[in-house]
Order: sequence, then C-alpha cells, then structure tokens
Amino acid sequence: MPLSLKTIQAPVATEMEEFEKKFRQSMKSKVMLLDKITGYIVRRKGKQMRPLFVFLSAGATGQISESTYRGAALIELLHTATLVHDDVVDDANTRRGFFSINALWKNKIAVLVGDFLLSRGLILSMENGDHGLLRITTEAVKEMSEGELLQMEKARKLDINEEIYFEVIRQKTASLITSCCKVGAASAGADEEMVTKMGEFGLAVGMAFQIKDDLFDYGTFEIGKPRGIDIKEKKMTLPLIYALNKASKLEKRRIKKLVKRAEKKPKLVFDVIDFVKASGGIEYAISVMEDYHKKAKDILQTLPESPFRNSLEDLVQFTIERTK
Repeated sequence: MPLSLKTIQAPVATEMEEFEKKFRQSMKSKVMLLDKITGYIVRRKGKQMRPLFVFLSAGATGQISESTYRGAALIELLHTATLVHDDVVDDANTRRGFFSINALWKNKIAVLVGDFLLSRGLILSMENGDHGLLRITTEAVKEMSEGELLQMEKARKLDINEEIYFEVIRQKTASLITSCCKVGAASAGADEEMVTKMGEFGLAVGMAFQIKDDLFDYGTFEIGKPRGIDIKEKKMTLPLIYALNKASKLEKRRIKKLVKRAEKKPKLVFDVIDFVKASGGIEYAISVMEDYHKKAKDILQTLPESPFRNSLEDLVQFTIERTK
C-alpha cells in the first residue's frame, strides 16, 4: 500500500495546522497589493514537505518548541523568496500548475515580493534571537544560489562530470533539506553533534530526492512519455553523464551535438534518451539513489525509537517512491 502524506504527518498533525496559521501571520503586510500576492502564494503552496522535515526532526531529537515554528516559517519564507526570484530568472509562467507571480504581476513586482519575503524571514529571526537558525538557513540560500550559477556555467559547455554534478545537486536541492533537518534539531535543543547528524541525514535525503527527479526526465517511474525537459535545457543529469563517460569520443561528440540542438528540435530528445537507456544510465542512477536512501535510513536507526523517527523513515520512503 503506497504511503500517504497524511499518515506520515500524524505525529505532528496538530503542529502543522498551528504552523499554517503562524506562517500566514508572518506574511501579513499593510500594503494591500502585497497582502493579495502573499495570500495567493499561501493558497497555491505544495505538499509542505519542508515544514514536515523540520517538525519531525525536532520531535525525533528533542522537544518541539516555539523556536521550531519560527524555524519552519523562516525556511518557508526564504525558500518561497528564492522560488519567486527563480521564476523571474527562468521567465517561467507557471509553478505547480498555477500562474507564477511574475506572470500575473510582472517581473518588477515579483522581485520586490521576493525581497519582502526574504526580509520577513530575517526580521522574524532577529526579533526572537534565533541567530543559530538564521545561520543554518542563510547558508542554505547561499548554497542554492551558487549551485544554480554553477549549473548555468557548466550547461554552456556541457563539460560536467559526476563530481561537479554531485556538487550542483548538493547545493541546489540537498542544502535546503539539510537545513530543514538541522533547524528542526537545533530548535528542539539538540546538541551540536546531533544537529550535524541530522544535517547528514537531510543531505542524503536531498541527494536521493534530486536523482529521483532527474530520472523522471527519462519517463522512469511514471506512465506516459519521457519529459526530456532537462535535456532541452542542456542540464547534464546523472544518467546522461554516466552514459557519456562510457561512450567513445565520436559517440560523445554526436550526443552532445544532439543535446545542443534539442531545444529547437525537440524530437532529438528521444535519440538522447534511447542512448542513455542503452548505455545503462538509468540503472546506474537508480543504484546511486538507493545508496543515498540507505545512508539516510542508517542515520535514522541511530536515533531513539519514536513515532517521529518512524514518520521520518516513511517520509524518506515517500520521496523515493513518488511518481511525480
């Protein structure tokens, strides 16, 4: 039977409900336009995975406190700010099936809304003296920006190797889940050693999560056609990197040419996908994802047995088994 987020949330269901109210409050503004936009952001939010990681990590390592609520809000505010800015950078008109802020209110307003959310997160922490939580979270925002820029730099030349790929996904994706787990533990009064351990857990989950995401591009784990979005955007993901490493110089050159032309000729994407599948790139990426999955589970086994720990295990499983 597939895991449901409702079941996973059970040990912190009350806290998540309370957090929802506090988070809405933290976004309030006296400017009507801003209030209208932040209201729209709150309504279209996704599965609330990040706050869930914060609350479960707090419960698994200590006591959930007011600081935990503020830590979860800080991460959501800073992360939402980066998403709003990302949509401007990417000129994206939709996010999770909804219109993006820049599509509805134009780029200038979207950038200013992102700045507002960023400042709300900083003020929330400074007012309550949550300097430790702020340090953890702002480090993640710095990492995410660096990861995005590193990926852009490498996409131009298609010269990315496995080492750089892992660095990109560590910064772009895993750093945020790392900060969720560290913030949860730190807000619950855990010592430095435990905070570090939860960071390692979050890192392993984040790496597995991103590799799973990369695999969707090849039509793996879901019914229907492969997406090929990463290929069109010249993003070098693990299945393709592995396949290119195994290819001859001539074949490598041919595939790189296809990737460069795929944006204008989308049908070429399927040639690249066939090449990756024939080279064992999919199987290799799955095995690396499962290694990270195992590492995350092994770290959890060192924590005291509790409903929170059990839900964290299920949450890790959920991120690996998801079909979208």
